[in-house]
This record gives sequence, C-alpha cells and structure tokens, in this order.
Amino acid sequence: MLGTAIVLQIQTIGARRRASASTMPATFGAAALSSRAPSIADPRSRASSSGYAAARRRRVVVVRAAGAAKKKPPNDSPCAVVPDGLERTANVGILGGGQLGRMLAIAAAPMGVRLRALDPNPVAPASVAAVATEGSFQSRDDVLAFASDCDVVTVEIEHIDVAALEELEAMGVDVQPTSRTLAIIQDKFRQKEHFAAAGVPLGEFRSIADDAELAAAADAFGFPLMIKSRRMAYDGKGNAVAKTAADVADAVAKLGGFDAGLYVERWVPFRRELAVMVIRSKTGEVKAYPVTETEHVNNICDITRTPAAVDFKTAEAAIAAATNAVASLEGAGVFGVELFHLADGRILLNEVAPRPHNSGHYTIEATACCQYQNHVRAILGWPLGDTSLRVGGAVMKNILGEGDGDEARSISHWSPYDRVRVVNADP
Repeated sequence: MLGTAIVLQIQTIGARRRASASTMPATFGAAALSSRAPSIADPRSRASSSGYAAARRRRVVVVRAAGAAKKKPPNDSPCAVVPDGLERTANVGILGGGQLGRMLAIAAAPMGVRLRALDPNPVAPASVAAVATEGSFQSRDDVLAFASDCDVVTVEIEHIDVAALEELEAMGVDVQPTSRTLAIIQDKFRQKEHFAAAGVPLGEFRSIADDAELAAAADAFGFPLMIKSRRMAYDGKGNAVAKTAADVADAVAKLGGFDAGLYVERWVPFRRELAVMVIRSKTGEVKAYPVTETEHVNNICDITRTPAAVDFKTAEAAIAAATNAVASLEGAGVFGVELFHLADGRILLNEVAPRPHNSGHYTIEATACCQYQNHVRAILGWPLGDTSLRVGGAVMKNILGEGDGDEARSISHWSPYDRVRVVNADP
C-alpha cells in the first residue's frame, strides 16, 4: 500500500517577494545555517527557520583584544541557546515507523538529530531515515526494551500500550506527549468528557451500555444517529450511522456490540470540516498553524486547502477552540485538531490526534517550519518554529496507491496539476 501527498503552492506576488528573502528550504533552515553562520548553527537557537535572512543581516565580525571576554547575548537574542533543551545527539525514540514516522525522521535529520523507530516491519517507511528496531508498539516488553535508554520517547500513532509508557515515566524516561494525555485520547468518550470539562465547544454525546440506553439516546438525539467505538477508531473505522431506528441493531453489531465499548453523538449538520495543527512546548507554550479546510473521501482525508475559505471571525473561533483543547492536555508535540463549522457559524470540536496529522502535510512545503520539524523541536525542549504560511496558499491532494511496486508508484506520481511537488511517497 502506498500513500502520497502532493502540494500545490499558490503564491501571491507579495508573498513571493517576502519568501525570496531566503532561498533555502524553510524546513531545513536551522540545520543549513551550520555551514554559513556557526553562531546560530544550533537548532536550539531562538531564531526560527523563517528567520534565516534576518539572521544573516544580523551577522557581524567582531575583533576582540586578546583575553577579552565574550559578551553573553541577551535572553531575547535570536542567537541565544536554550540551556535546558536536549542536545542534537539525544537518543530520541518513536513508537511507530509508518509514514508519519518517516516524515519526522526526514525533518529531524537536517537538524542533526537521528531518530530511532519501533515498528513490527523492519523495513517500515521510517527506516529510510531512522534507525529501525523490529518490535510491536502495542507490546509492553518491546516498548520497554526499545525505550528504556531513550532520552525522550514520542509517538506517531496513538494506539499503543499506555501502561508501558507509565512504566517508562516511572523509570525517568521523558514521554511526550505524556501517558495521561495518550490515555485520554485513546478513549474517544473519555476524550469528549475531558474537553467538555475544559470548556471546549462540542456536540452532544452520551455513553451507551445496552439497548435501553441506546433507545433513550435515540429519543433524545433523533436520527440520523452517529454510533462510535470508544477505542481503536480512526479514518472512519469504528463509526456507524443509523439513519433510522431500523438501522440501529446492524450498526451496533458492526461495531462489535455493547461489550466493545460504544457511545453515541448527536448528528452534526456541518457546513465544512476544518483542521488546525497545534504545537505545544514542554513549558506549555501553544502555537497554531493556519486553519485548513479538509475534504474526505470514504472517511479519509482527500484534499486540504490552506488557508480555509472562512471569514476572520470563524478562523479566530477555530484557532481558539483548537488551542484551548491542546492547552488542556499534558506534554509536548504536535496535535491535529479536527473541527466542524456549522451553518449557523458555530465551531465544534470533533476530535484530537496527539501527533502529526495528515491534514498538516501541507506544512512541509507551505509554512516556515513544518509540523514534523516543530514536533521534534518541541519534544527536545527547543524553541518552537514559525507556524505562518510562506506562500499565499496551498492545496494538498492525498493519493492512496493501490497495489505494489511500479503500479503503485505510477499512481502516486500522477497529478492533474501543473505545479505540484510530491512530498511523500511510501514504498
């Protein structure tokens, strides 16, 4: 199976002029500076990757008398180094070696950071840039053996053994985001309860344990009724829609019955689906990427358009909901926040992923610091990079190749656009 994301950049004349101040790829800016300006080579520098041109302008040659003391830069200097961030040589482990792990490893490499990835497949996508370890991220023994000597451990998939992460934390291993956050996210109903308590706007939901509770929920919410699995649900898996009362029994059976753990949501007649990638530092700083509009085919993200075609007030409400949701959680890294925009203008939270997200692939090409580099920066305790667009807009088309080998590659490299760039092609 092969997955590919292609990005079409839409650049205005003004944006092009601003972007031309630096000709280096923004995603790789921090590392590329090492050969040009030793004083700001460390990615822990407060200079973001988008500040390359400005940093060059600030470079000066200072001739000091013998024995003269080197002046320490002020704390707000773009050349200042964060004293408590991990070194480039830190032992960084990823639980999961799929396409997101691959993109994380590729983004980390130019910064001088080499990642390790735990995955059942020894030639998983991440192995092209990360040190691969064969094993299951759902196995306690494999997770402990892999991560016990790591300086920091992160995830590219949330369906992992949280108990193993709790053991790692007890051993002193830094887990980002924390095991508590991952436990909340893994259980979709618990996730809803958490965000409701945090004051994040949500649609109505209710736990169901038997036919009687389901019937009561159906009476309260009406039809169509969204029935969901509490665990192991993603890309539309674990969801079933009952359009009428006659569909309820089949929907419950499809999801494995009440013993599997189910809950229901009132149907949300949304106008469009939005997403906001949010990066959170170890100190709790939260920064949002631009609001993105997403289109799905068979419950899988197909196209994203950034910035979303919404007014300022709507964009502001989406960013507020996304950042408030992430601020209520623990730990560092990128969080993918999915939202509904209703016809009456309201914004409702759908769900949150505690990792880089497919709706944020566009950031590789279109933003000053991509979600993958920012995730690595956050878990290492480095300053967060610039999340703003460096082009007028971006469209991403997600291509899922069917088959293997040449057939899959030919599908992945096809494009209806004149100006696109393939940003991921997993063999």
